[in-house]
Amino acid sequence: MPTDPSVFVETGEATAILPIENGAKMPVTVIGTKAIRDALDDICIRQTLNCASAPGVTQFVLNPDAHAGYGAPVGSVLASPTHVYPGPVGVDIKCSMSLLQLDLPEDAITSKPLRRALIQAILDRTPTGAGRGNRNAKKGRYVSPSQGRQIVTEGATDAVLVQLGIPLHWAQHCEDSHHTGHDGTHNSLLDRVDRTLVQEGLSANVFADKVLQLGSYGGGNHFGECEIVRVDDAQRATADHFGLRDGHVAFLSHCGSRGLGSKLADRQFRAMEKHFSTWGIPLPGGDRHMVHAPLGTPEADAYLDDMAIGANFATVNHLLINALVLEAFQEVIPGVKGELVYFISHNIARQEVLDNKLAWVHRKGATRAFPAGHPGLKGTLFEKTGHPILLPGNPTQGSSVMVAQPGAKLSCYSVNHGAGRRMSRTAARNSLDQQLIDKSLADADIMTNCRQYPIDEAPGAYKDFDEVLASVEKAGLATQVARLQAKFVIKDGDKADD
Repeated sequence: MPTDPSVFVETGEATAILPIENGAKMPVTVIGTKAIRDALDDICIRQTLNCASAPGVTQFVLNPDAHAGYGAPVGSVLASPTHVYPGPVGVDIKCSMSLLQLDLPEDAITSKPLRRALIQAILDRTPTGAGRGNRNAKKGRYVSPSQGRQIVTEGATDAVLVQLGIPLHWAQHCEDSHHTGHDGTHNSLLDRVDRTLVQEGLSANVFADKVLQLGSYGGGNHFGECEIVRVDDAQRATADHFGLRDGHVAFLSHCGSRGLGSKLADRQFRAMEKHFSTWGIPLPGGDRHMVHAPLGTPEADAYLDDMAIGANFATVNHLLINALVLEAFQEVIPGVKGELVYFISHNIARQEVLDNKLAWVHRKGATRAFPAGHPGLKGTLFEKTGHPILLPGNPTQGSSVMVAQPGAKLSCYSVNHGAGRRMSRTAARNSLDQQLIDKSLADADIMTNCRQYPIDEAPGAYKDFDEVLASVEKAGLATQVARLQAKFVIKDGDKADD
């Protein structure tokens, strides 16, 4: 049910505020045109009010892709200098996007048999499916439990990348190439992993099984997508710096920490919920997914450690997928070269400076957006341009590469993570037409690995991507650098990991 539009106070063409507790707390910042705001449902708004009123929360942002989630809306940003919240990070810890730019001109993949061969070569290395891992990939990379322990505690270090055959310089093209524990060390993660395996219910066999999912996509809304890059004329200098090549093939990937991240997140929800129950602490809005812990407590330390473990897994998972995708292209088209453009997450909490104060910025279905000159980019490849922002839309409307503008300060230096759902999976299955979905992809010359494209992942199940992007640009948060036009999609119809 859409929300009464009178709850918003319009502040611009694509911005508004949502007052909290009669002005007693900082109002919610809402990014979205009137059309976007009018379509937000009551559950999403109720979750927003719960989050913004929760202990320690100093800022809350609702992005144009927002829709109801667990505890916090998907497509939101929560900032707190004093507390950590698992719900406003999400179940799929560090679910992320990455983009691989190839040196292939678009006419090199016009042939459908060639694209079919590319799809098969990729599936031989990067399987799909919620429960599948590289044991199902005859040309994938086997990861042993001992390697897995190193990966989840170190992230994309040189030693890890060498073992997996990933170019070392790709680590410089990551939002974060590695994560440390609550105390800023990798040793706390080693201790956490070892105690977890011995004492806290995640058995060595379960860990070994989840490690085998490194280098795989999973199910639901996760995908790999072959694109043609269309650079905006006004942004050619930025596109060149990003390494984008107009009229050339690229490959966009969406996945996260797979089964390991899900296990870690579920465990944290249960542990914190038990703590709240024992002490009789009230939950924001009575929602059990809004458990939280003050920084410095054992509960907060445990969450930050588990989040870092899941995030390190997700980072290496993406880098490995990109290495395997490049290898697949090289098998079918010998001599192809490729470089990672960027890897960026949209389900993570990071400590950042907001208004000259340190805060934990929780992004749930939200993407970091640091513009040129932002202190967080100092010493990186992107300090003079801002970093690439990778936003998936849908196969028929395309996806987008953007770059932040100084106005992103309004949204805690964040933008949406994609188009955002406009209907539930059940509603999509009940209302959309499978034949029309498959025909629309065929008419657009978009191939897939699916006999039938997953109906609950159809373009019609998502918001109008052009309207979402218009909201971001009209609000002054970011500018489009390039549009990505899909040529084939790799997906699975299983239940979504996130």
